[in-house]
Amino acid sequence: MKKIISFLLLIIIFTFCGCNNNNKDLEARFREHYEKRQMAFAIENDLYQDYQCDVAFLGDSLTEGYDLITHYPQYTVANRGIAGDTTIGLENRLKVSLFDLKPKVAVMLIGANNMDSMLDNYERILISFTNNVPNTKIVILSLTSMSGEWGKKNQLAVQNNVKIKELAQKYSFEYVDLFSALLNTETGEILSEYTTDGGHLTEKGYDVLTANITPAIEKQLAVWQLEN
Repeated sequence: MKKIISFLLLIIIFTFCGCNNNNKDLEARFREHYEKRQMAFAIENDLYQDYQCDVAFLGDSLTEGYDLITHYPQYTVANRGIAGDTTIGLENRLKVSLFDLKPKVAVMLIGANNMDSMLDNYERILISFTNNVPNTKIVILSLTSMSGEWGKKNQLAVQNNVKIKELAQKYSFEYVDLFSALLNTETGEILSEYTTDGGHLTEKGYDVLTANITPAIEKQLAVWQLEN
C-alpha cells in the first residue's frame, strides 16, 4: 500500500504540475508502472474461470488506491485501476482489464485525468461492454467532487456527470452519484475529511464510496444470479 501511495504522489506531479513534457524519468516510470499493472492483470486473469470473480473495478488512481479487499470482504474482487489513466488509456486496455476476466459485475470510475476530452470516447467504452461482456453487469460511477486547484473543474465535472448518467441510462447500466455523496454543499467542494489533496481520497472518503457503491453491486449481483 505504501508503494501505491508513493507512486500516486508522483502521478499527481506528472498530471497536474506541468512536468509531463520535461521530466523524462517520470514519464518512463509512469509507462513502466502502466505496463506492470497490465502484466499483473493478465496473470490474475488466469487464476479465474469466467464469472468466478464477483466484481472488477476499472479506473485510475482513485481505483488503484482503493483497498478493495478491506472494503468488500464479502466479494471476490479485482482492482483494475492504474494511476494517471484516462478514458483513452482504459479503452485501449479493456481486453486485459475486463474482457479476459469476465466478472459478474464491473464498476467503472474514469475521466478525472482527461475531463476536457473524456466524453470523446466514453460512449465507445460503454458500447464495448455490451459487445464484449454482455453477461457482465455494469455499474457506472460519476466523477467525484474535488477542492483546491482541482476544485476549479467541479463545474465541468457536474456537466460531464449529467452526460455520464444519460449514457448509463441509454445502455441500461446502473449509475451511482459520488459527486454529491462527497460534497460539502456550503463550499461547493469535497469535504476536507474525505480528501488527502483535493483530488485523492482518505479512508473516510473511501468509506463513503463503499457505502454508496455497495447497494448497486448487491442489486446487480442479484440480477446476474437470476439471469444465470
